Amino acid sequence: QVQLVETGGGLVQAGNSLRLSCAASGRTFSSLAMGWFRQAPGKEREFVAAIGWSGGTTWYSDSVKGRFTISRDNAKTTMYLQMNSLSPEDTAVYYCAASVGRFPGRLQNNYDYWGQGTQVTVSS
Repeated sequence: QVQLVETGGGLVQAGNSLRLSCAASGRTFSSLAMGWFRQAPGKEREFVAAIGWSGGTTWYSDSVKGRFTISRDNAKTTMYLQMNSLSPEDTAVYYCAASVGRFPGRLQNNYDYWGQGTQVTVSS
């Protein structure tokens, strides 16, 4: 079993930045490919970004490319999402997810474990 705990959410004004963290435990972190998803009110959960085992491979949705940066620190067993130039459209619950044994990309079904989510609210 893998436990994932997201932190760092909150209320921020448009144009500002926020950094989310996802702490993992229960399995060797470097064996997990990781991703971030988000779900806005009334909408389906959507892919945000993914990162490979060593951090050398990353993938972003078009809506966040150039504004968000996904990274990981295997020594700290933690993944991050640096979010810059935030807009109200980024308001959502953000979830981290982990995949064992494959690079899951943007497909939710490819992820094996999920965190409980952290709320990000961007005011205009």
